[in-house]
Amino acid sequence: MEDDISEIIVGIMVAVLGLVGLVMASGAYDSEIFIFGLSVAGFAVVFDIGLIRRHHDRRALARHRGGNHG
Repeated sequence: MEDDISEIIVGIMVAVLGLVGLVMASGAYDSEIFIFGLSVAGFAVVFDIGLIRRHHDRRALARHRGGNHG
């Protein structure tokens, strides 16, 4: 259960970082900051999808082994 809570906290922090990247990209005056902001937002999306995938993979493995996780 502690792993789930820490992953939720990390996921929320990365999502906030992605929103900051989008704000940076929206207010950019030059292309470098625009690309950097979009890159940060893209990283946040991919990272959070990876967290969700890992969570569901662990639940499926526990279900396959016959454990009661959740």
